Amino acid sequence: MSSYRLEDLKQYSDTLRTRQGEAFNVRFIEPGDTDEIKHYFRSLSTRSRYNRFFGALSELPKGLLNEFLQVGERERFTVVATMMVDGFETIVAEARYAFHGETSTLEFGLSVDDRWQGHGIATALLKNLECRAAALGAEHIFGDTLRSNQTMISLARKSGFAFVNHPDDWKLVRFDKEIDVAPKDIPCASWRLAALSRQADSPSASA
Repeated sequence: MSSYRLEDLKQYSDTLRTRQGEAFNVRFIEPGDTDEIKHYFRSLSTRSRYNRFFGALSELPKGLLNEFLQVGERERFTVVATMMVDGFETIVAEARYAFHGETSTLEFGLSVDDRWQGHGIATALLKNLECRAAALGAEHIFGDTLRSNQTMISLARKSGFAFVNHPDDWKLVRFDKEIDVAPKDIPCASWRLAALSRQADSPSASA
């Protein structure tokens, strides 16, 4: 199991910046986000939804919606990136990730609202996911995308991922990266809290 304290998820939130310096918050999804996350996926363009789910979805099916709203079950997590837009907290991006302890890998998928694409949100969010992966103990982070999704492929390439053939589907390409983030940087709350937890559990801390 992960070291997340699921009874207090707000402490794992991070404030990131767009390429223009605008602040946005990355936090775990909450039950109160149900209507907002449904609206978010409905507002994506048909192409963006197709790229995210590898198929034609007009909105999240109930079963998939429930999975998005569950945080920590079977080591699966959903985060949303939010900004204040016209006085309201608005979801502008999302990411779902799963930690596979047996292989020390973290698998993820993400999307950005079409109106906010090109602002550097995906780049910042992906870097944040690397940090969250490291906090969970992952040694590699990987994702899959359609071979036609040049935007995601370009993002992964610029972020230092290597590309390999997908093991099960020729329409997809897999990108993988060894996690190499300097601990001294402590670039996310998840890692900082995990580090504090490890210190508290170490024999020297209790001596």
